[in-house]
Amino acid sequence: MNNVELAVHFFAQIAIILLACRLVGLIAKRFGQPQVVAEMIAGVLLGPSLFGLFLPEIQQWIFPWDTTQQSRDTQSYLFPASQLGLALYMFVVGMDFRTDIIRTNLKSSFAVSVAGMVTPFILGAGLAWYFKNYSDLFPANVTNSEAMLFLGASMCITAFPMLARIIQFKGLGGTTMGTVAIGAGAIDDATAWCLLAVVLASFDNDLSLVVVNIAGGLAYVAVSLGLIRPLLATIEDRFINSGKLSEAGLVVAIALMAIGAWFTDMIGLHAVFGAFVMGASMPRKLMSPQLIERIEPLAVALLLPLFFTYSGLNTKIGLLNNALLWQYCILVMIIAVAGKGVACWLAALATGLPNREAMGIGTLMNSRGLMELIIINIGLQRGIISEELFAILVIMAVATTLMTSPLFERLVGSAPASSSDKAE
Repeated sequence: MNNVELAVHFFAQIAIILLACRLVGLIAKRFGQPQVVAEMIAGVLLGPSLFGLFLPEIQQWIFPWDTTQQSRDTQSYLFPASQLGLALYMFVVGMDFRTDIIRTNLKSSFAVSVAGMVTPFILGAGLAWYFKNYSDLFPANVTNSEAMLFLGASMCITAFPMLARIIQFKGLGGTTMGTVAIGAGAIDDATAWCLLAVVLASFDNDLSLVVVNIAGGLAYVAVSLGLIRPLLATIEDRFINSGKLSEAGLVVAIALMAIGAWFTDMIGLHAVFGAFVMGASMPRKLMSPQLIERIEPLAVALLLPLFFTYSGLNTKIGLLNNALLWQYCILVMIIAVAGKGVACWLAALATGLPNREAMGIGTLMNSRGLMELIIINIGLQRGIISEELFAILVIMAVATTLMTSPLFERLVGSAPASSSDKAE
């Protein structure tokens, strides 16, 4: 395809992706599922697992996919567009992040975070050792330690951006339950990315990458919150005209988000963390609310569904073609739920939170969706996991996210936390 053909094809793909997401969303809404879960499912349905299974020629024509990456196809433009959507959405999440409640509930957030990391990591590492030695789910060139670190990190993941959308959908923003969950999720995901950096460094035989990853991340947080945040607060009024955010203010904010995403991606952390921290650095008085109002609709409605489709195009559930692989899939699911959901529930309970809130936190933390898809896509691209294990982990990511809403309704109830639980 030439550049003009690529552009025309991309517009057609956007229309198909958005319409498919909305159609699945209408069905999912009847079952009490948020739109984000529908987008995950739609992404898988548009890939080879369903669309490509029944109409392979049409699916390949709409989404040309060159596994050798020797030609300019869907991957060449869908991937960067999807990354932009992730970064913009995490920028919004960062601006809406309530650090005051995190400080108030630091003990609970830390306890839930530790439980949500240690337990699933140990269980995932043990499962990886078994898979490596008694199956073909890891390639031969992957060592036991690399397999254990990767699958352990994958089990640690909480769907941070998706968790934020589910909390918003449930009306839990600003509550103890919602903020403890998102705070613990942020810590868990940052730790999981550090573990992934160790795996990638080991895979590249360069452990110095780990030092760059962790030290660079800490330095970035320090500069963003300690220098950029107070500076922006001082000059915020310059970006406001008659109570409205100026175009210059919007451009500066998006440029800072892009710089943050670029830097954290460059040092080995994912771009979403750079965008999130930069979002948390935005002034809360006037800039943040207006930035959210202007950025969120574009990120959520247009760009984020592109990532789910990109991941779905990589997913081939048809590879799970025997009973043993499906048994492995069920085993992964059991370990995922027990290691994350149950452990976080018990940890929240142990810190003195009421059982209702503890169960809600455990249920929310068990959602893995978006971040799980990111980390396993990296594993597949780098050759750390097989396509079969990728499909198993995608099923686990979709299922644990799919069960979040109905399980939350059953254990906690549909009503949000009481007003007394909201931060003043």
